[in-house]
Amino acid sequence: MNYALITGASSGIGLEYARQLASKGHNLVIVSNQDEANRRVATELSKQYGVEALPLYADLSQVDSAQMVYDWCHENGIEVDILINNAGMLLFSTLEHTDPARINTLLNLHCTTPTHLCRLFGADMKARGRGHILIMSSIAAWLPFPTISLYAASKTYLRSFAQSLWYELRDYGVSVTVVFPSAVDTPLYDLGEKPRRWLLRFGVMTTAESLARKGLRAMFRRRRRSIPGFLPKVEYAICAILPAHALIPILKLPIVKRLLAKL
Repeated sequence: MNYALITGASSGIGLEYARQLASKGHNLVIVSNQDEANRRVATELSKQYGVEALPLYADLSQVDSAQMVYDWCHENGIEVDILINNAGMLLFSTLEHTDPARINTLLNLHCTTPTHLCRLFGADMKARGRGHILIMSSIAAWLPFPTISLYAASKTYLRSFAQSLWYELRDYGVSVTVVFPSAVDTPLYDLGEKPRRWLLRFGVMTTAESLARKGLRAMFRRRRRSIPGFLPKVEYAICAILPAHALIPILKLPIVKRLLAKL
């Protein structure tokens, strides 16, 4: 049977990807490090949409996790036609104050595991002559971002990796789409209800449902990249032409200096 495998699918954007794919009749593999949530989501989506949804617990920050996920799918006769690399984390801190273990966790989660998942499942897709890969990057991939330097740098890696992989697989029936969202209303942001409503109302933040819908549409249309929403497109245009040294005056502002001193 053919399946869509979504990492980080127990909540947020990943859950919305899983829900929308299930609504289109796709069987699912729900992957995250939240075992109970995986099982609950799999059960709910299976009942609601009549698809097979399988929960798989995996700590994707471990260097061997991609091989474990691939081996589990192979052993259970699961053919992955859609791979969505969505799992991620946001870490606010200056580098000097960041725990080395947290550095490894973020880099493995954002870079190492998606790379190996694409290698393993992408090779199978290439051999079959069909498949879709979607990779979640970020608008932060287009400009240096102090205090989220690891996050921005890892998303820059995914930007380059995904677009290079698109060239490698495009002639073999396999599409690779990289998505560049701005702020999304998910538990990743620790905000109160009132700030969320205002950010959504003014378009500064988008919903997971809207983002997933636009990302999947770009993927099924075999587009190389997706910048969903008007504001992210504006941010992308600014970041693409703004030189990195333009950040220096901003970093010299007293309020920014005080913020950086606390991180």
